[in-house]
Amino acid sequence: MFLGLGLAGVNALGIAEPQAAGLRAAVDFIAELRQATDYSKVPVGRRVVVIGGGMTAVDAAVQSRLLGAEEVTIVYRRGPDGMSASGHELDWAQTHGVKIRHWAAPKEVLAEGGAVTGVRLAATALRDGALVETGEQFTLQADMVLKAIGQTYLTEQADTAITLKGGRIATDTDGRTSHPRIWAGGDCRHGGRDLTVEAVEHGKVAARSIHAALIAGVRHG
Repeated sequence: MFLGLGLAGVNALGIAEPQAAGLRAAVDFIAELRQATDYSKVPVGRRVVVIGGGMTAVDAAVQSRLLGAEEVTIVYRRGPDGMSASGHELDWAQTHGVKIRHWAAPKEVLAEGGAVTGVRLAATALRDGALVETGEQFTLQADMVLKAIGQTYLTEQADTAITLKGGRIATDTDGRTSHPRIWAGGDCRHGGRDLTVEAVEHGKVAARSIHAALIAGVRHG
C-alpha cells in the first residue's frame, strides 16, 4: 500500500478566528475553484487579504484577482527573503496586481454582523536575529481573508501503528514506513520540500521498492 495523503489539516493563525463569512482556508478556496464547472459561481471578496508567504498564498491571491477581486493583498510576517514562494511566483502575483505587504503579523480578524470586515496587523522587524513586533499596528479592510500559513498532517488519516516524525510519516529513502507493507510519499512524508515534482519522484521510487518487495515475496513463497 502506498499512502499519498497530502496535508489535509490547515494551520491556525494563532489568534482568535471568528465564525464569520469570508474567513476560510486558502486551500479550500483553491480546491473549490479547481472543481468548479462555472468559475463565475465561486464566491470571492471585493477586497481580499491572504495571510502567508508560500505558493498557496500566491495562487489564492492571483486566482482572487482573476475572479474579479478589486484589491488583493498578501501579508507576510517576515521580509521577502523569508517567503517560500519563488521569485517567479511573486513576480506572477505582482503582474496580476497583487500587493505584497512584508513585516506584518496578524493580530485580529475583524468581523461585524457575522461577516469579515478586515484584519488588524502588527508591524514586525528582526532584532538580534529574532522576529519581534515594533509596537506599530494597522488595519487592512477586507471582506475575504484567506489563511495560507501552512498545512499539517492529520494523524487519524493513517494506521496509528505507523511511526511519525515531526508530525509526518517517517520513511526510509525508498518511502517504506515502519510497517513492512506500507510506503508513503508526498507532503505527508517527513523530510520533504512540499513540491509536486518531489511527490512524483516519491511515487516512482516507492513503486520500484514495492515491486522489488513483491518479487522477493514471490521468490521466497
